[in-house]
Formats: sequence, C-alpha cells, structure tokens
Amino acid sequence: MRYLDLTLPSPAENLACDEALLDWCESGDGVECLRFWESPEPFVVVGYANKVATEVNVAACEARKIPILRRCSGGGTVVQGPGCLNYTLVLPITKDGPLHSIVVANQFIMRRNRAAIDSALRTPHSAIAVRGHTDLAIGGRKFSGNSQRRRKRFLLFHGTVLLNFDLALIGDLLQMPSKQPDYRESRKHADFLTNIKVSAEQVKAALQKAWDADSQLTNPPLEKIAALSKEKYLTNEWNFKF
Repeated sequence: MRYLDLTLPSPAENLACDEALLDWCESGDGVECLRFWESPEPFVVVGYANKVATEVNVAACEARKIPILRRCSGGGTVVQGPGCLNYTLVLPITKDGPLHSIVVANQFIMRRNRAAIDSALRTPHSAIAVRGHTDLAIGGRKFSGNSQRRRKRFLLFHGTVLLNFDLALIGDLLQMPSKQPDYRESRKHADFLTNIKVSAEQVKAALQKAWDADSQLTNPPLEKIAALSKEKYLTNEWNFKF
C-alpha cells in the first residue's frame, strides 16, 4: 500500500481528494493508499445524507465565516481544523475478502485501527474501544469518528482523530446530532468528546505500520481533485442539497 501525506489549500480540495482517490482506483489507474491531512482552518462537514439546518448552527458558522461542506460518505456532522488529524483508506473489495460488505468492512478496519492507535498511546490493553459502529472511544468518550463509501471494486474509509482540537468550537458550531449511538447517552459535545493528546506523527506512524503503507504515493490525481473541487465541493447545489 502507498501513503500520501497531503493537505491541500482549501476545505473543498481536501474533501475532493478523498473522492478523487476512490474514483482513480475504481477506474483502474490508481493504487490502494493511506492518506493523511489536517486542515489549518476550521470548517464544518456534514455527512452525505445530513440536513444542514438540523445538524449545524448555521448562524454561528455564518457569523464566524466558517464554511459548511458536504462529504461523499455517510455518518454524522463534524468540525475540522487544527488538532484534528484525518486519515483516508482506499482499499480493494473482493468477493470473499474482509471488505465484502459494509458491516464486515467496518468491523475489520476498526479492529485494525483500534490496535494501531492503542499502540501509539501505549495504553493498557482494551483501554480503547470500538463503540457504536465506527467510533473509537477511551473512557467512554469519543475521539475518532469514521465513515465509508463504496464503489464496485474499491471502498473509501475515512475518519478523524481528535488530538488537541478546540472541542468548545464543536459545541458552538453544531447542533445536537439527530442520530446518536446509545453510548452517548444524550451527552453534550463537550462531555462526549475528548482529545487523546498524542502527536500526529505518532498516529500516522502507527497507522502506516498497521496497513503496511511503506512507500509514498508520488502521483496523486491532482487534475481530478481540482475538477471535482470546482464542479462539486465548491457548489451550494452539493453542500446544501439537504
């Protein structure tokens, strides 16, 4: 597997990059990869089917000039920015392999990611738990959310890892989510989320080792990323479709 440590200049380009990598692999031109990125500026990302008005404090975002965008995968709404590390996996789907269905893929990938981050933190065994379907939590508090998008031959699995993020910003910009895992127990964002306070480099190294991503991807589809950003992720038709 190849790795790509690439943060692009704008929120739209960073979201477009994940989808472009998936499309690139699906077309037969790309290779499975692990990408890392961390936005230098805050922005809100709603899941594919989320309703903006339900999940986001739109007035607060407008007052602070914080963009609201939509990603191509499901899951809930998140706030991006410094201190929130993002990773992206693009993996091949085989008929009898561990990624052949949504549920099985979630379980397989989350087990491996949990073990990797556990090793980075050097915590006691099982201190980190997979909660809900695709959350990672420590002490019952979530620090990583993840989601999946599938094509016929490849899938995209991407997520966030809260390292030293401004958690108060999440409560300011988001409503209480319309869908919650049982373990949340209706807790506010500030009481439900936590930073794990480990360096981005440690998490990257752990995930690279877990996924055998030992060589760099040197030819990402930059033209596809730019086109997708302009034609989709910068448009109100996409970002505010629901």
